[in-house]
Amino acid sequence: MAALNFAGLGTPMATMGGSRPWGVFARPRRTIYLVLSLIMLYCFVASWNNARNIASALRGADIVRDGQGIGVVIRLGGVEIQEPSDEGFDENELPFDDVNVTSRKSDDEIRHDFDKEYNKAGQKPGAGKLYGGTLANLVPVDLKKSTVAVHLKEWKTSPSFSTERPFKVDPYPSYNSWSWRRSGKARHVPCKGPLGRPVEDVSAFVGLPHGFPAPGLGSYALFDIDQDLCYERDTRLGIYALPDGTRDEIDWGDVQLNCVDLNQARFELIGPPNELVTTVYGPLVDEDGGSGSQSHHLRRSLPPRPDRPGAEMPENGNGNMPGQDASRVSEPRTAILLRSYTGKRYTENDRYIIRALVSELNLQSGGEYQVFLLVHVKDAGVNLWDNSTYEQYLQQSVPKEFIGMTLLWNDDFVQATYPRLERAHEANVHNAQWLSVQKFMEEFREFSYVWNWEMDARITSHAYDMLEKLRRFAKKQPRRGLWERNERYYIPGYHGDYDTAFRQSVEAMSKKSAVWGPPSDTPFIHPIGPQPPADTPAGDKHYRWGVGEEADLITLSPLFDPRGSGWVLGDQVWSYNDDNHTSASLPRRGAIVTQCRLSRRLLDIMHVENLRGNHVGSEMAPGTVALLHGLKAVYAPMPVFMDRPWEPERLARWFNNGPRGGSSGGPDSAMGWGREGRFRGTTWYYRADPPQRLYSNWVGYEDNGIGGLEWEMAHGRPCLPAMFLHPVKDVVPTSPGYGSESRLPY
Repeated sequence: MAALNFAGLGTPMATMGGSRPWGVFARPRRTIYLVLSLIMLYCFVASWNNARNIASALRGADIVRDGQGIGVVIRLGGVEIQEPSDEGFDENELPFDDVNVTSRKSDDEIRHDFDKEYNKAGQKPGAGKLYGGTLANLVPVDLKKSTVAVHLKEWKTSPSFSTERPFKVDPYPSYNSWSWRRSGKARHVPCKGPLGRPVEDVSAFVGLPHGFPAPGLGSYALFDIDQDLCYERDTRLGIYALPDGTRDEIDWGDVQLNCVDLNQARFELIGPPNELVTTVYGPLVDEDGGSGSQSHHLRRSLPPRPDRPGAEMPENGNGNMPGQDASRVSEPRTAILLRSYTGKRYTENDRYIIRALVSELNLQSGGEYQVFLLVHVKDAGVNLWDNSTYEQYLQQSVPKEFIGMTLLWNDDFVQATYPRLERAHEANVHNAQWLSVQKFMEEFREFSYVWNWEMDARITSHAYDMLEKLRRFAKKQPRRGLWERNERYYIPGYHGDYDTAFRQSVEAMSKKSAVWGPPSDTPFIHPIGPQPPADTPAGDKHYRWGVGEEADLITLSPLFDPRGSGWVLGDQVWSYNDDNHTSASLPRRGAIVTQCRLSRRLLDIMHVENLRGNHVGSEMAPGTVALLHGLKAVYAPMPVFMDRPWEPERLARWFNNGPRGGSSGGPDSAMGWGREGRFRGTTWYYRADPPQRLYSNWVGYEDNGIGGLEWEMAHGRPCLPAMFLHPVKDVVPTSPGYGSESRLPY
């Protein structure tokens, strides 16, 4: 915009002897132009910030008319946002008009359409680039220009298998620093590993293999996870090898407890009781004879020692240990429960993974985490109350090095604790896998959080780094719009920025059904969560409610509404009703793959609801109870990779084609029966091909023509960025020509 020449406006006046000092106003047309110019200039300046925000939000936007006739919408970064007027807009409409499953296409036709598109994507340039990336074609990154968030220390020499030098990775806080002491935390005491050796650091290479794809779902940037680091098997796991003949001499349970002993001043090792059992609904009286049997304790398998957590220890009157400074800030602790079972064969890779989790989460953090093997005894009728029987199963069920960190349970054990749940169906391990976790929390009160960890899940990067960054992301999430964000796969290329465009579009499409506090039409539930600070989400104008609040639930998959989705377990609801409400009408959420973090508060109220006889299936239990009680639940959209290139809008079509402008639920949900094949090319689901294949190649085994000794001699060592993988079944050497496949049951 050209500058206005105010000096020039007065030039004619100078030649008129000054007889008409306001002569400009004698010319009406010029006066009007001047006034209009001033008004325009003022409006321009006053609205600059707002205009800049609009321009940013509507970059590349246009106005379109939806093919289903739901009205004029604004397309924002690929997302169609309904204008403020709600006339003609139905939140139950599906966002993509190529499918209307209620009247237009059958499941078979939809499946055929996906298969056709999936196969076509497999012919595009970039298909298969997920596999075969090695250190030999690493694209280096300039650390000075990179945003690497962890401390790195370069090796002095290169390893024998690469010309690249790796870097030691240190993701831990600055223990015992000035800022650490100023926060009121007690001193961190370093812990030694097994056999009295120092714990070595994980190493990574800077850069990624050439052509390695970006994640299709989720994002590294949200978590500040380093996307410019890749991990190779020896520099990642090789440090956990043990000298020949020593592994049976090690007790990883004892090693962890020794570490906690050294750092006990940092933690509250005697947690509070579960008062919700008596305060939420009043005392729970069992007609069946007992409000949950307490005669068998998970904790009894740990060697007794007076100064260990859980042993009889005198308190100093304020809940602290003797000698512990009451003014110190107690740090929360987290338990990792590895879900195993009798009859499992522990491979060498399983051993390395368990050692890695113990070393990275417990030993190097000084006891912030503690790792357990929670083993389900599958044999029917086993009396675990008998000490000799318990010891027999303990010795034969896990490798000797892990006996000290193992807890046994069976169906009879949890069914005795929850007598109001029907034994054959409701309280079996498949439909009620959380009962044993709840029982764990009832006894291990010193833990504030629990990670439920599936044995067929893998992390390629540093475990502490990944879990802490998931925690921080969840902690900073505002509650406004949270459940609506939770029910969508986040697709950056389609949704735009997570905290602006994505947040705004989700709320615009969901405002009629937005979750704001616990549901209002469940009078048989007495919510324990906080009340919202305003009557409506819009009242929390600056998105402050929930920011800084630790999440009660963190999932790695969307928390979708299973009602009407076709998901086979979506109707598993028992009780949760009254005279005016059926079980089928219960508001609920589910997340497939039960690897997630739960708070003590959430597990406590799940325990109470199960004591009352209220129950839902395993994949729905944490999300549903969090929803009903107004607790903070967060889906953390970690990076999920695809084995072929997809356009962002097509990913949205196949994974977010549900109601409310594109959720993961609804009648075309990818989680529905017959539609789960959409996950076949992803790195995270309960059935998918890439996880096993990627991981087998990574550890040096041939799978689908890639990997193995000869292949690596020609192409180099595989190197993978930080990622979660599931499922990864038995990791064992393969024969030439072997190809893994993860098949669905249909």
